[in-house]
Amino acid sequence: MKSFKLIVHQSSFSSEDLIINLKDYPGLKEKDIIEIYHPENDYPRLLLQVTKVDAPGRGRDTISVEQSIATTFQLRTFAHVYVNVVNVADVALDSVELTFKDQYLGRSEMWRLKNHLVSTCVYLNKKIEYCGGAVRCQVYEMWSQGDRVACGVITEDTKIVFRSSTSMVYLFIQMSSEMWDFDIHGDLYFEKAVNGFLADLFTKWKKNGSNHEVTIVLFSRTFYKAKTLEEFPQHMKECLQKDYRGRFYEDFYRVAVQNERYEDWSNVLLQLRRLFTDYQKIVLQYHERPNMEIPTAINSTAAQGNFLEVLNMSLNVFEKHYLDRCFDRTGQLSVVITPGVGVFEVDRELTNVTKQRIIDNGVGSDLVCVGEQPLHAVPLLKFHNKDSNLNSIDDYSMPHWINLSFYSTNKKVAYSNFIPRIKLPPRKSQEPLKKMYEDESKGKLIKEDDYMHNSIFDYDAYDAQVFQLPPAHSTCVQRVARTKKTSVAGLEGISRRSPPASSIHHRKMSDPDIHHSLGSDILTSNKHGVSEAGSDATDSPISINRLSPRSSVSNKPVIRTGRALINPFDPSHVTVKLTSNRRRWTHIFPKGPTGVLIQQHHYQARPAGEPASRPDQHRSENNISKENGSTINNNNHSVYQVDGNVMGRKRMISASGALSILGTALSTPSTTNNASLALLWGATGEQEWTPALTTANRAIGVDWKSLTIPACLPITTDYFPDKRSLQNDYLVSDYNLLPDDVNADFAKNRAIYKEPLTTMEVFKELVSQRLAQGFQLIVGVNDNEVIESHCPPSRVAPPSCQPAHVAKRYLLSIGRIFHKLTLVGSTITVTRYRPRHPYPPFNIHYRYRFHAPNHDTYEVSWVSFTTEKLENYNWNYMDHYICTRGDTDFALVEVGSQYPLKYWRFRTLLLPLINPATKTILEDESTHCDIYPTPTRQDLDHLTEGFLKMTESYFNKVKRPNKQRVATTCGSSEAALTRRRHSTSNLTRNAQQVSPTKSLNSSQGIKAAAKTVLERSQSQSGECDDTYDDGVIEPKLKANATLLEVVDRMRHPSLGVGFLQQTVSLPSHTFVSIYAIHWLQANMENMTYEKATSCMERLLRDKMICHASGDTLKRYIVGYYMYHILPQKKEKELTDYVKPLGDLQSFENEWMEVEVLGPRSPLLTSETGAIDISGNSTATDDSGMPAFLCDNIDPNYMHMENDDLPLYKNTHLDIDVNNKSDRIEWGHARYQATFRPDQAFEMCIQWAIASGNIVAELIIGWARKAPSCRLQMVPIPADPLALPFTEKSDPLRGPIYVPLNEEPLLRGKTALFEGFPEDTWLERLFLFQEAIVGRFGFIKCTVESTSHAAGVGDHLYVHVTGNMFILIPTTVKSEQKGLKAKPVNKPLNSSRYPVHEAAPSPHEGYITRHVSGKNKDDYDNSRRMGFLWSWNHMISKKWKWSQTPATGDECFQMRMLRDFKHFCANHEQRLSQFWDQCWEVREKAKGIKCF
Repeated sequence: MKSFKLIVHQSSFSSEDLIINLKDYPGLKEKDIIEIYHPENDYPRLLLQVTKVDAPGRGRDTISVEQSIATTFQLRTFAHVYVNVVNVADVALDSVELTFKDQYLGRSEMWRLKNHLVSTCVYLNKKIEYCGGAVRCQVYEMWSQGDRVACGVITEDTKIVFRSSTSMVYLFIQMSSEMWDFDIHGDLYFEKAVNGFLADLFTKWKKNGSNHEVTIVLFSRTFYKAKTLEEFPQHMKECLQKDYRGRFYEDFYRVAVQNERYEDWSNVLLQLRRLFTDYQKIVLQYHERPNMEIPTAINSTAAQGNFLEVLNMSLNVFEKHYLDRCFDRTGQLSVVITPGVGVFEVDRELTNVTKQRIIDNGVGSDLVCVGEQPLHAVPLLKFHNKDSNLNSIDDYSMPHWINLSFYSTNKKVAYSNFIPRIKLPPRKSQEPLKKMYEDESKGKLIKEDDYMHNSIFDYDAYDAQVFQLPPAHSTCVQRVARTKKTSVAGLEGISRRSPPASSIHHRKMSDPDIHHSLGSDILTSNKHGVSEAGSDATDSPISINRLSPRSSVSNKPVIRTGRALINPFDPSHVTVKLTSNRRRWTHIFPKGPTGVLIQQHHYQARPAGEPASRPDQHRSENNISKENGSTINNNNHSVYQVDGNVMGRKRMISASGALSILGTALSTPSTTNNASLALLWGATGEQEWTPALTTANRAIGVDWKSLTIPACLPITTDYFPDKRSLQNDYLVSDYNLLPDDVNADFAKNRAIYKEPLTTMEVFKELVSQRLAQGFQLIVGVNDNEVIESHCPPSRVAPPSCQPAHVAKRYLLSIGRIFHKLTLVGSTITVTRYRPRHPYPPFNIHYRYRFHAPNHDTYEVSWVSFTTEKLENYNWNYMDHYICTRGDTDFALVEVGSQYPLKYWRFRTLLLPLINPATKTILEDESTHCDIYPTPTRQDLDHLTEGFLKMTESYFNKVKRPNKQRVATTCGSSEAALTRRRHSTSNLTRNAQQVSPTKSLNSSQGIKAAAKTVLERSQSQSGECDDTYDDGVIEPKLKANATLLEVVDRMRHPSLGVGFLQQTVSLPSHTFVSIYAIHWLQANMENMTYEKATSCMERLLRDKMICHASGDTLKRYIVGYYMYHILPQKKEKELTDYVKPLGDLQSFENEWMEVEVLGPRSPLLTSETGAIDISGNSTATDDSGMPAFLCDNIDPNYMHMENDDLPLYKNTHLDIDVNNKSDRIEWGHARYQATFRPDQAFEMCIQWAIASGNIVAELIIGWARKAPSCRLQMVPIPADPLALPFTEKSDPLRGPIYVPLNEEPLLRGKTALFEGFPEDTWLERLFLFQEAIVGRFGFIKCTVESTSHAAGVGDHLYVHVTGNMFILIPTTVKSEQKGLKAKPVNKPLNSSRYPVHEAAPSPHEGYITRHVSGKNKDDYDNSRRMGFLWSWNHMISKKWKWSQTPATGDECFQMRMLRDFKHFCANHEQRLSQFWDQCWEVREKAKGIKCF
């Protein structure tokens, strides 16, 4: 120990936390941990790590600490402090919580960050950066030896919990009948939920700086009093469901807020109160029609509501987190707010589905009850009793996968502190009671005098019997003794005194957690043998007999299931067999003073009968914080206030109230000492439930931490099955990977050499990838046990079973699937354990009505809840993908493969950047929104030009250095492109130059070059501007020049076509096809676009040029395609000629090549064969006449999408452009093979081995550069319309139907286009709709999901700002249908969900249902016209640039929708005026033609 003078420094002065001169402290070395404290103070001691050994001293015996740390730990400047080297083991942390915000942190990054933090020192609020600042987080809380501490050291065993301040949060508010009841303070439960709980929650979010993406849904279930389906009118039948008791019901969902982030949530509270006013009326009277009788509707109670369905709805979204990967949030949380008390009646199968999905997906699920806490253990699920037998037993389960909170207001009642825990039933008159007696065939209500006075039934004895274990082999039927003796009746054949502590119960076989291997599972406890069915703690069934006393007295046998029943009023000692599911989340809980895991919102009194003061409860009595119950301080130092936290000396923070002891926990319950058992109740499985948890001042509170900064699924867990269980219940399979051998083979076949991953890198990546897909690392399992149990009994023991050789081993698990990865020498062995009896696959269909924002009605929708078969995932394939660095042989595939792979993707569209119309709409409130002009030819040329620049400079990363003679020629400026940084990340990593040619990085000339005429985009019109050839000094080539002359001129050093710099994968003399066409037009006399193309085709045919990959079969494609000039035989320069790869697949995997086409015209052109860029746009002919009124319509325009479906191409993508990552990362880009300037261009970025934040940096980098190319890049969802029949759609999202009102346009005609040939009517209607969306600024986009999957001719359009989509549903002609191989996508289980036969496209079916909302009968086929409108929910604040102010602007979006609806409904005659104008143009044009 040594005394120093303390000074502080700013972080700007030094980035180190601590500066100390080593000469002052002999023996101090780097990485040592020292503690710093004022001797006279009892504050927590500061721990810091010595990072630099040669840190500059500041005078003798002085140490300098960073200022903010000194402030936190109340260290005074210039005072004396003691400095002491501490032993790491003494200050090791049990767990650390890190918070992060506004970023996507994948589970693989969490693991790598954890490894990076091992043996470093952390303190409160320490900011941690990783991956070159791509990952940023902050220390929130630390625990050591049962207490909160202010600093400590992270060791290998420290559990790290990641908590996200920006999660995806679903708040479901259950609008059951109790919401309209009053609580004991006279508030409606709704007021308590919204003005109380939600208001408090939003305040806490604001205080904490949480910025969640929130969806708020009100939901309820309506029962109908009806015996048969016939009692319902036709319009109600489409969504009715029937429950197990034969009751009819419908479920309603009202989405109030969808994927919003607000700074201030007060307006939302206001909106919820408004919705509440009419909610019940609207839902209950939804189907009422004048003069029509419908069955009475009743709102269900909370217990009978659609609780599990709601959780599954959110899971359908959460499951797809890898499809729409948002880069500014991490984590998923479903919160159900209910006015009930935590008891729900549920279907057993649905419970099993929900449980498995919640646990496998690692989703946090919180239940917040605003009702009063009952006196028994909750949450409690009561299974539907489908057994009609009078004596059948009700079965219960206590789910550990729901985190329960009770919200209570801190209002005081003046006259009493009594809180009633049960609601009194409303007073009823006698009449209905009598009726009930007669109705109830089961005779549950019996007149009092029947049994009360002369009953010989001993209730206590009965209870004792029910809660006892059945003997291992006794019969299931016991007789009740009719004697009335002591309080415990003698029962036949049952060992009576077995305490509940050891009860392990049988389970109904329908539960999926049972291993079905009873024989091998008999455990012998110290009391007696018990047969047990390996049940998982979650659904531990608890049953209560529904016997009526009368039937018992009459001596009928009591029917018992073969297991003990559990008493919800005393589950405290009941244990269940431990499983991996039970331990999936446990590592987010800190260990309390007694060494058990604790939940911090359970406040608990002393167990009754214990002395008031005990030595280990030192001074806790006088440290009670009013709000949260007592804090118990487990070490004998006094407690001081630091920074708002109560802290003991020795770095310990005892809680500021919130941290009390949880559990009765002063003495650990003996049951949990058995490693294979867990307590039945509660999320941790280690805290006892005691009646004290239900008392008024010690109740379960609200887990605010989980609701404010939800924890991500921990990366570690600690359960591994024992040896016997592995042999009996699991199937073992293994395979070996030898990365060196695999890569040696691939390197031979690979055209482009990429540094392969080392065996160690592959090994780490295999672990990383499993973590990313939801696996957890198993820690704390004894290695030797694992080795023994791992030798598959059937085989010769593999070498990995001799512990001596093992270099490295990891165990991982998800659900009941375990993987062991072993690295011995250069061999990686993957051993997989799958359950011998996997869960049966579930597929539950569910129909419901939902009302999304901006919709007018509750529409019918449907969804399937399915469990994923995790054991079928093709890990062998994925491991080879990793091993070979994503070789093309192991493509990331999803469609068509038997077991789809999971990988992350992010879809983007390239759209035109600025449209003056958007600016006008934003600036002028009063203007209409249909003011978008049709793009001129010049606009389209600019877009093509911009797209080519984007492809070249950013996607392909090639730059153009300038040549010496820029002034003399316009053709050469695209020459000699510098070598692109290759997707071989090792190039930059080790700075090895693979190619001998060093790059010519003269970027000064780029700007000048870009301005030269050559950039002019393709013009297919044929006339060549005279200005184009001003600069050319040499004479142009003659029109009849030979091909050889053309090639020679192309090679001319200054006048030539300009070659790309030769690189690894490009041969000599490579040029870009579209620029060659421009060059020919400029350098040859009277050369038109068509002639230039045919000239190049001749060169290709005569083998003078060839595709740059060396592939001779490629035709000459105009666009960003690369070709090279082949050396002719007589030429001398063969020496320095670099050959092409000769491998098309490898070439395409390196470079992005896109064909450029003109806009598609709906009109037939006179010259066939020419690609038409007609006058100014696609929608009009030369005279400006709208296409839908022209005579020469192309009859196939509507369906051409089916002929030239946009093919997609894939290319390898180098993700880590700034070299921030600590590993090799890569991804893929999937892009459209053709670009048309009048359409959006889609590009999807896919990755499996890359860090989310680094991918985000790459994409955001592109998006920032796009405006310089006159483009904007916006993210789009995988499923833009979210229609219920697309498999991956979000069940709470749906398109808005906007009908087109054609009435005023008919004007006496029977059909809109009467007078035109009838077979063109559909086509014309479509073109008319297309003209309307064009006026509103929508452009065509062909997105994979809509055109391919459904196989329907529907046309999707996106707004130029990227904010919204419109779909024009089209009827596919029958002969077209015959041609198509793909069937129309029918919704799942068609029999249950009929789609209207009149509607060939499912989207039309969807519209029919929308329209049919109110008056069904008068809608026939011809009248079904309209649009489907949907929002682009992927645009967040990150995507708003100064150049695109409308993107993501909510007011702008709402205005567009409102105005579009008005236009289509013909408000202010706008639709009629547009129609008339179009006809006028036609009349004029006809008039001109007549002369």
